[in-house]
Amino acid sequence: MNHYETMTPRERVLKAINHQVPDRVPIDLGGFQTGIHRMAYIPLLEHLGIEDKEVVILDPVQGLARPCEAVLQRFRVDTRYITAHGPDSFKGGIEINERDGRRWHDLKDEFGVVWSMPEDAPLYMDISVHPLADADLADLDQYPFPNGGDPTRFTGVREQALRLRKETPYALCTGIGGVVYEYCWYLRGLEQWFMDLLENPAFCEKLLDKILRYWTDFYTGFMAEVGDLVDVIMIGDDLAGQRGPLFNPEIYKAIVKPRQKALVQHIKSKTKAKIWYHTCGSCGPYIPELIDNGVDILNPVQIGIEGMDPRELKARYGRQITFWGGGIDAQHVLPKATPAEVREHVRANMEAFKPGGGYVFNNVHNIQVGVPPENVVALFDAAYEFGFYTDR
Repeated sequence: MNHYETMTPRERVLKAINHQVPDRVPIDLGGFQTGIHRMAYIPLLEHLGIEDKEVVILDPVQGLARPCEAVLQRFRVDTRYITAHGPDSFKGGIEINERDGRRWHDLKDEFGVVWSMPEDAPLYMDISVHPLADADLADLDQYPFPNGGDPTRFTGVREQALRLRKETPYALCTGIGGVVYEYCWYLRGLEQWFMDLLENPAFCEKLLDKILRYWTDFYTGFMAEVGDLVDVIMIGDDLAGQRGPLFNPEIYKAIVKPRQKALVQHIKSKTKAKIWYHTCGSCGPYIPELIDNGVDILNPVQIGIEGMDPRELKARYGRQITFWGGGIDAQHVLPKATPAEVREHVRANMEAFKPGGGYVFNNVHNIQVGVPPENVVALFDAAYEFGFYTDR
C-alpha cells in the first residue's frame, strides 16, 4: 500500500501529543534520552555512506553523538532540539588525570559532582566524587549551589530557536532538565541517599528544595527566551528499576512528588508546550502520580519488563498521557535480533501504541554500543513503514 505524508513534521508531532490522529506516527532521534552512542553512530554513518565531517559529542557522560542532518533526514525524524548552556562563570571541560595506573577523563559539573571515564574503556562516565557525601543539614546552607537563573545561560538561545522555527518544519524540543530527585543522589551518593530517605528525611527535603530552586530559576529564565517557540519541554528523574520502584512509593508521594509537581506547574505557567517526563524502568505505579503532576508525555516506555506491556499501558493510560518511545525491546531485541526480527517487533509495538494518536516513536532510551547498524536502519525504516494511519 502506498502512503503519502500530508503534514509537516511539527503538525504531525502536535497532533500526536494532543491525542489526535496524524498522517503517521512521528519519529524522534537525537535527544539526551532518545539519542545514539558515538560508537554506534560512527558505524552507522559508514553503513549509510553518510559523511559527518565532525562527530559532535552531545553528552560526554552518556557518550552521545549529535546526529547530523543527513542522518535525521534519512530516518525521517520529526524533531529538532534546542538547549541552554553553562553560564559564563562556569569553566567546565574534561581534564585528563592519572590515577591507579590509568588515565582518566574527569568532568566536574556546576554542582561539583565529578564524572569520570577511564581512557582504556571510553564508553560512559560514572560519578567518582559525590561532594555532599559527608554533609549534614547545616552544610547545605554553606554549599555553593549554582544559580539556575544566571542570564548568561541563555545567550543566543532565542536566536537559535527562532531560526529553527522560521527556517525548518520540525517540532522543537528542549534538552533534558528538571532533574529534581536524581541530582540529590548525584551529590550525596545513591546508597547514602536511600538511607537518608528512611533515616534523615529532613535532610532530603532541604536538599530537594535547593535543587528545586535551581530548576525553578532555570525554567523562569529559559521559558522567557523560548517558551513561546518550543513544543516539548523535557524533564526527568529515574524513579524505577527493572522490577519496579527504586524506593517506597509512599516516600515518593510524601517528599519527592510535591517538588516535582511544583516544578511541572511552574513550567506550565510559563509556556503552552507539553511536559515530557523521563523515567526508566517498571514505572507503572508512578504513572498516575505523574499525570497528577501535570506530565503530558512519558518516556522511554521500557517495554519488555514486568508491568510495561504496550497494550496494557495504552488501554489504561492512553487517553491521559502520550507515550514517547517503546519502539522495541532495547535490551534483548535491538542489539541481538536480525533486521527482519527488528522489523516485526516494531510492527507489533506500533499496532499497540498508535491507535488514536498519543504516540511518538523512538527506541527505548539511547541506541547503545554494539547495536548493528543494519538493525538501526531496520528500526527506523519499520517505524516509517508501519506508522501510517489509514483511519484518519
